[in-house]
This record gives sequence, structure tokens and C-alpha cells, in this order.
Amino acid sequence: MPDEETGAHEETGERKLTPRQARRLRVVLSSVGMAAMAVVLALRIASRSSVLVVGVYGLALILCGIVIELSRNGRTRLGSWLLAVGLVAAIGSDWLLIP
Repeated sequence: MPDEETGAHEETGERKLTPRQARRLRVVLSSVGMAAMAVVLALRIASRSSVLVVGVYGLALILCGIVIELSRNGRTRLGSWLLAVGLVAAIGSDWLLIP
């Protein structure tokens, strides 16, 4: 039987995050991702000024902001998938598209 206050299962020893903890975790991960994308964007612009670089990393920054808002509104699973797919797509497009 789940413990209502902690969200953990006493019998199996599983520990799950409460919805509030999950939202905070997604906000923190999105904020870290946003800071990392900003640093990479600054480094890429310093080495090679391109509209494509600004576009790819600008979209990644916008995506991180959207995930933060989704997490604040309780859509943590959608935000997690969107963050993972979006950041992989940004890194992949940087590797494949930008010379």
C-alpha cells in the first residue's frame, strides 16, 4: 500500500518522486540545459558566425523555456520527452548540418 505523504511503497522499498519533486527536477534540468545551450551558442558564434548556428541553438533555448513552463503546469512527462528529444535533435543537427 503506498504511503500517501512520501509517495513511496513501504512493502517493496521503491521510492518514487512526488509530483511536486518531479516538477522541480524537470525545471532544474531544463534550466541546466538552457544554460548549457547558451554557453555552446556563445562558443559556436565566437568560432563561426552563422545563421544556422543561431537558429539551432536558439530553438534549443526556446525548447528549454517551453519545458520549464510545461513542468510548472504539471505536464512533467510531456516535458521530459520533449526535452530529451529536442536536445538530442539540436545536438544531432549541429553535428550533421553545421560544417
